[in-house]
Amino acid sequence: MLCSLLGFASKNTVGLKNQKLNDTSVGSFIRQYLGDSNPVILLAYPKSVRRFYNTFGMEAAWVCQSNTRQTWQAMMLLDCVLQYGLTPGDYHPRELLYDPLHTMIEEPARISNAKKAKFDILLTDALIALMNNMHYGKLNPQYWTDLLDDGLLPSFHAESALLSARQQVEFIRAIEMAQPHAIQYTAMQDKLRQLRGVYKEDCYETPETEVTKIAINMERLRWAAIDSGLNIQVNIPSYTLTFVRPETTFVFKVVVGKTTAPTPTLNSNITYLTTFPEWKIAQQIFVNQLLPKAKHDADFFENNHYAVYDRLNNYIAINPKTLAAIEKNPNLYYARQSFGCDNAMGQLVFHFQNMYDIYLHDTPEQQMFDNQERPLSHTCIRVEKAWQLAGLVIAYDGDQSKMILLKKAVDKKLTRNISLRKPVPIKITYLTCEVKEGQVINYKDIYDMDKSLEFALYHNHETLTIKLSNKWKRFW
Repeated sequence: MLCSLLGFASKNTVGLKNQKLNDTSVGSFIRQYLGDSNPVILLAYPKSVRRFYNTFGMEAAWVCQSNTRQTWQAMMLLDCVLQYGLTPGDYHPRELLYDPLHTMIEEPARISNAKKAKFDILLTDALIALMNNMHYGKLNPQYWTDLLDDGLLPSFHAESALLSARQQVEFIRAIEMAQPHAIQYTAMQDKLRQLRGVYKEDCYETPETEVTKIAINMERLRWAAIDSGLNIQVNIPSYTLTFVRPETTFVFKVVVGKTTAPTPTLNSNITYLTTFPEWKIAQQIFVNQLLPKAKHDADFFENNHYAVYDRLNNYIAINPKTLAAIEKNPNLYYARQSFGCDNAMGQLVFHFQNMYDIYLHDTPEQQMFDNQERPLSHTCIRVEKAWQLAGLVIAYDGDQSKMILLKKAVDKKLTRNISLRKPVPIKITYLTCEVKEGQVINYKDIYDMDKSLEFALYHNHETLTIKLSNKWKRFW
């Protein structure tokens, strides 16, 4: 499936069947197959494969070696890709068969050099695809196949990692190093290996429900690119924010977007904080313009990011009863308007660049955190104990004078922007399960995204891409 979706192809199927192949070297066929004109092999990563073979002078890497230990290990690895949450059908299973490989190695004269070259190339392409899928994910919405194949990204390059793995004593272990090193991912991978290897002993068995759920969340973790350093992770289905330091973690409750205004997944960096982020509306405007509109539209305040407070600065949730009380004595109340996606942003906002214009912020509606399920906001993320989180962020920044500035600004209700010298990575994920102490913990699929991703990973990605709207693609 991967080849048909992501590879490059040519309508020209003119092969080399009628040529006299035995008097042509394997390297000659590799050069011919990887030429720019008339490609006859469908590859997922043709440019990466060419770069790989350029380091060998376009000679065979797997089937013509005196020591074929790594070749057999590579085949075994491709047999058991379900242990990594991936599917065998993406790695040339119809062409990469054991019987012809045995013949190539044990009785090389019986197999043409053309077939040896083709097998060698396909094995390289399969390993490069596997390592890219291990590292970036199979369906990463940010790093698609053509982008990876161009080799222009500054970080991981599968062909280089494969070349390095060939120099290692533990070849399989070196390939596995392409995977994320985050604790969450490692726990899932260990559990999946246990379920696939120890319990099932059959890498080709159709994934059952628990295995599938772990696999799709491993895919999401590959997209998140969470490393072992300091970071903030907001996981939507568990309604939690985790501040991760190398030596410890702090967990906060969060409120996330409603199903009608879902919080997106993304990777970014918190670069500054804002105190008292709402501005007060002139009382005359509040009484003469806003209240009449709210009387005719119950959602007017929320839809326009207005929050109403009494004279003691208590937040007032708008409903028919409270609105009647406000209309009766409007001078006992006032309104503030926020710049973000929620109507009331509390005393603190954490800013990070993103295309969805969402924020992480405090809220005056602290009672929301008493709910077990919390998809209650208008896309933005509300965090409990925002002050404590701000303290952790500023402590990481290393400038305690900013903590004094922060407290002073809030105490005097001043709007202030406090920049961070060291941006804090923030990852918003959609993990519907985790593995803790060897046990799988499931969370409610609040945006109903698991089925879409399962279908894309294990069935027809092309059909799914056509059917899904751009709005929902980002939640896989």
